[in-house]
Amino acid sequence: MTINSASGPDSYAAPAASTLDAASNPSLFSELPRYQIDSVFALIADYIADTHPEKVSLGPGVYRDDQGAPWPLNVVEKVEKQLFEKNDAGRHEYLTIAGDGTFLELARDLCFGFGEGTPEEEKLKLKIASVQTISGTGANHMGALFLSKYLKPARVWISDPTWMNHHTIWELQGVERRTYPYYHAEKRAFDFEGMMATLEEQAEKNDVILLHACAHNPTGLDPTKEQWKAIADLCERKGLFPFFDSAYQGFASGNLTEDSWSVQYFLRNKPNMEMCLAQSFSKNFGLYGQRVGAFHLVSNEPSSELRESIKVNLCHLIRGEYSMAPRGGSTIVKTVLLDEQLKKEWQNDLTIMSDRIKVMRKALYDELQRLGTPGTWEHLVTQIGMFSYTGLTAAQCHALRGKHHVYMLDSGRASITGLTSENVVYVARAFDDVVRNN
Repeated sequence: MTINSASGPDSYAAPAASTLDAASNPSLFSELPRYQIDSVFALIADYIADTHPEKVSLGPGVYRDDQGAPWPLNVVEKVEKQLFEKNDAGRHEYLTIAGDGTFLELARDLCFGFGEGTPEEEKLKLKIASVQTISGTGANHMGALFLSKYLKPARVWISDPTWMNHHTIWELQGVERRTYPYYHAEKRAFDFEGMMATLEEQAEKNDVILLHACAHNPTGLDPTKEQWKAIADLCERKGLFPFFDSAYQGFASGNLTEDSWSVQYFLRNKPNMEMCLAQSFSKNFGLYGQRVGAFHLVSNEPSSELRESIKVNLCHLIRGEYSMAPRGGSTIVKTVLLDEQLKKEWQNDLTIMSDRIKVMRKALYDELQRLGTPGTWEHLVTQIGMFSYTGLTAAQCHALRGKHHVYMLDSGRASITGLTSENVVYVARAFDDVVRNN
């Protein structure tokens, strides 16, 4: 069609401007739900905006060194240099939909404790279907998506409290969320009795139960080995489907085997119980922005055919969501885990991080004891991992921010990695002040 200003069959006249205003013609999206900004990211924004010279951030779940700076692991920097010098022409190529096969085998062997190559191990490997994901969040999401589609659980049981994103991930799948007691506020301890009683009375067959493999986020409180055995027995007896979230293996205690004990116990001692695991390498490799993760689904049949069927269905979901996971971070992890010397260097880095956290826990506890701060603070040194449920109230946390410029969540959760030898006394005095005066 010819567009001109003359009248005639080839002329074009612009439509008359609409007389409807925005009030009478609202957007198709004007009724969207009003979600609040994630509290952790809101806290980070407030901290960044604060210009006080002694401000302290105890919010983000990322490791910091004793100068409060990000710490790329020594072994990661070494491997990054090696990969750069190697100049592999295929370093930016796509992965397969399932991900890097070598990386997935190494990741599986790490979390499930394989390594001896025995016939029993090879049989167990046939039960596990694995795919690469966009870090632990992506692994949790793919697991929730797969289970909601094929297991169709009536509900998912989530610890109270938990990592906030657990609720969002399962909410998006439309699965009813229930909580089981986990934190005993008065004792500042793991509420094992409350958890077991609730699940015994209310959980039903094929319900999913979300379990933190180690270093429970946000409390830092883990079941004992005997309690883990009882939890496994309950899951087996009631027909529950365990969903492990493993975000801190090796980072929590410094010991890779110890931090995956619960997962390995379930696998080896409950052969007829199916389960799954979301695995993240953000914390234990310091690869926060690389988004390296894996999802593993364990069936009750050591069958290569069933394993392949599960993997194909997971890949179908992945293809429709993000096609495949990123390559860079998983290549770093694979390179380290394939080389015994590099793996030893990685384990040394894990020890450095976990030991610093333990030192900071003890330093905060010692200073609170020296100040005679009211209350009990032993939980600071008995908890494990990155986070501590300090026991401070929301009002006290508000006072910490407003008066002392110490930023932590209203729940009282503190990221211990934000403590340094330079600020721990300041933070302890701030704690002491808000406990006494708020």
